[in-house]
Parts: sequence; C-alpha cells; structure tokens
Amino acid sequence: MRELMVDLFSTLDGYGGGGPQSAPYWGYDGPELQKWVADQLAVEHVTLMGATTYRAMSEVVEQGDDPSFARMAELPKIVFSRTLTPPLTWANTTLVSESVETAVPALKALDDGLPMRTMGSFSLARSLFRLNLVDRLRVMVFPTLHGTSGEEPVFTDLPDVTLNLIDSTVLDGRLVLLDYRIGERLT
Repeated sequence: MRELMVDLFSTLDGYGGGGPQSAPYWGYDGPELQKWVADQLAVEHVTLMGATTYRAMSEVVEQGDDPSFARMAELPKIVFSRTLTPPLTWANTTLVSESVETAVPALKALDDGLPMRTMGSFSLARSLFRLNLVDRLRVMVFPTLHGTSGEEPVFTDLPDVTLNLIDSTVLDGRLVLLDYRIGERLT
C-alpha cells in the first residue's frame, strides 16, 4: 500500500500564509532548505493538490526559472477539483473530479510503490486527516509569528490524533523540520 505524507510549511504560530513577510519561505530561504527541497524532488512520488494550489503553482512554474521547476513538471501530479476543466497545462497532471473520500483510498491501494505527498492544499490536507488517510506528517516550522496578520491557519479543524516523532532536523540554523508518523486517532 502506498504511503501518504502531508507536508506543511508553517509559521511558529501555525499559519501557512499571509503576514508581513511576503517573500518565498517568508524570507527564510537558505542553502540547506534548497538542498532539502531538491532532495525531496529527487525522490519519485506522486504529488496531490487541490485546485487553488494547482492554479498558484502552475502559474509560478510557468513564469519562473527555478531549477526545481523542471523536476516538478516531470513528477506525476493529481489535482482534486470539480471546478478545473481539462486540459490542464502543467505537464504530468491528472485531474480527478471524484471525491477525495473515494479516490484517495483507491490511489493508496495501487501497488506501484510510489508514495504520495501533498503540496500546500490545506483544505485537502484537512480532508485527508478527517478521513484518516494520512500516514506521515512533516511540518517545516519557520521562525516567525504572524499573530493578527496570519492567513490560512494550518492546523484548524484537524481531528485529534497522536503523533510519533520519527525525526527532527534544523536547517540553515533556523528552520525546524518535524517528521511524524500518525498515531492513534483520539476523536
């Protein structure tokens, strides 16, 4: 069975967007973070995302020249949406209009060995958690607080679950990557 990992980038107070720092990675880019991103892209996997993330990322990739964009185009991507219509412009992207509740268990059951990872897509991540489909959670914590200006709270409306820490890593002397295996569901 395929593993499903939710990857989230978060401020220390749990926001995934907004705030006073609008630069990529909230202005905390660095060589170790870039190496981590490249290492993650080097691993064969299927990326899951929702329509909002697809729209944003496909536009960024189309207009940008980051070296990672070519690799992102090569990887298989699945977009869950009832509003997007084919053809999708980002290479190797499959549009799925059936419910996450139906589609993801079928995708997890495929025996091709490719793990699945989310990209952004907080509402998709929440759905996957509510449906008890997540095997691992990785949170990259950025050293900033967004308090009253934060947008997109990352952990809102998640079910109560225990997390078993697999690993923790400090990148660039300031970012903390927490890697958890999902434990028991408490609610």
